[in-house]
Amino acid sequence: MRLTKSEGLADALLIAVYDELRRLARAYLRREGGYQTLGPTALVHEAYVRLARRATIQWRGRTHFLAVAASEMRRVLVERARAAGARKRGARPVRVSLADHLLAGGHDATDLLALDEALTRLAAASARQARVAEMRLFADLPVSEISAQLRVSERTVKDDWRMARAWIARALRGQEVR
Repeated sequence: MRLTKSEGLADALLIAVYDELRRLARAYLRREGGYQTLGPTALVHEAYVRLARRATIQWRGRTHFLAVAASEMRRVLVERARAAGARKRGARPVRVSLADHLLAGGHDATDLLALDEALTRLAAASARQARVAEMRLFADLPVSEISAQLRVSERTVKDDWRMARAWIARALRGQEVR
């Protein structure tokens, strides 16, 4: 089997950021309170398998790979949460802790599905703010790396993050957001 240039780069990037992805996966799973039967290694591998199927991605380096991989891990967890909810009628919502400094309003925990829905709605209103929020919440990327990835100033990233946090917090409280 011969690898394409994109697949070879994806493999190299995975090797370079594997430990960081496992750290992120452990943090995601720990925040969920142990309901997941998936381990950190399995989560990283599932996300990578999905990324490998996307032959059209032109990788722009470590930060780009981390951001896309973190998004894919989010999708894996959301799909598993939805599937678990579908299997169990009346199942309790899946809870994910988010640090107080991440979301305005002092939420210690939020429902992963509600967060996913809020991010999806935010993306419809402001795609860049949603990407900034996703990279902060799921990839734990610093402002400088997000700035480089999105090709905007650090000030713009900080403003987008502040606005996104407020928007998401209102959405999670059930308030109308526009």
